[in-house]
Amino acid sequence: MSVLVFLENWDGKFKKLSFELVSYASKVAEMLGDQAIALTIGKVEDSELEELATYGAAKIFNIENEGFKALDDQAYTSLIAEVALKNDAKVLVLANNNTGKALAPRLSVRLKAGVASGVSKLPVSTNPFVVYKKVFSGKAFANVAIKTDVKILTLAQNSFDLVESPKDFISEKLEIKPDDQLLKTTVKEVQKQTGKILITDADIVVSGGRGMKSPDNWGPLVELADLLGAATACSRPVSDEGWRSHDEHTGQTGKIIAPNLYFAIGISGATQHLAGISSSKFIVAINTDKDAPIFEAAQYGIVGDAAKILPKLVDAVKEMKSK
Repeated sequence: MSVLVFLENWDGKFKKLSFELVSYASKVAEMLGDQAIALTIGKVEDSELEELATYGAAKIFNIENEGFKALDDQAYTSLIAEVALKNDAKVLVLANNNTGKALAPRLSVRLKAGVASGVSKLPVSTNPFVVYKKVFSGKAFANVAIKTDVKILTLAQNSFDLVESPKDFISEKLEIKPDDQLLKTTVKEVQKQTGKILITDADIVVSGGRGMKSPDNWGPLVELADLLGAATACSRPVSDEGWRSHDEHTGQTGKIIAPNLYFAIGISGATQHLAGISSSKFIVAINTDKDAPIFEAAQYGIVGDAAKILPKLVDAVKEMKSK
C-alpha cells in the first residue's frame, strides 16, 4: 500500500506548497505504515525531483508526455487514477487549490473514494480514518470520518510545516500516453504576470480596505509591502470601486490565501473577507473601530487611523532593517 501525493510544478520548479504536500503525505504514510509516492507531470530537472525525497518521498514518478502539457481535468484524473491503482494507493493527497478542487471530485468517482477537502492537520486516527478540518468559513472545526477503502485529502495551503525526512528514493520516468478522447483543453495563449509577488504564494500580505479612504492613500501601504517583501491585497469593496486590481481581491469571492503574516489595514472584517484569510498564521489589524470584527480574528491589533499609523510603521521597519 502507499500514499500518493500529486504535485504541480511551475515551469519545472516546485514551490513551498509542493514540499508541504510531500511532508504531509510522508507523515500520513508513517501513521499507516506505508510509503509516500510523489507524482508530477511535466519536464522537471532531476535536482528538483531529488529535493522531494528530502521531505519524505520514497518513490518519485515524473511524466513528461507533451500530451499532458495543458491541465485537462479528465486526462489528469485518468492518469492519477491509473498510477494510484498500479501502486495500491489507499490515500491520495492533493493541494486544496483550483487544481486540487477540480481533480478531487473526479478521482472520487473514478476510485470510489471518500473526500475530505481543506484538511489542516494530520489524521486524528487511522482506524477509523478521521481527519480534522475547518468549517463554516473557519468559525468552527469538524472531525470527518472517511469510511471508503480509498481516501482523498486536499490539504489547506500553509497549514502544515515543512518537515525534512530524507529517504532513499527511487525516481522513475513513467511512459503514459493520454487518451486523445479525453484531451479537450487547448491553450491558445499564455500571459504571465512578472515583477510582482502573487498573493497566493506570498508569506506576507499587506491588504487594505475602505478605511484607506481613497486610492491616493495607498502609497504607504505599498511601501510597507515592498520593505517586507510582501504581496499587496485588498477587500472586495476596494476592487469593486476600482481602487485596486481584482487580482488583489481576497475573500470568499476572491483569492483564498494562507500567508504566515496578514496585515488588514482599514478592513472591518466582514464574514466574506474572513473566509478568505482566516487560515493566516498571524493577522495584524489596523482599524479606527475598536469593535470591528477583524479584531476577533487578529492576534495583534491597533485601534487608530491608518493614514497616521502606516507612515510610522514604515519608519519603524526602515529603522529595523538599517540595523
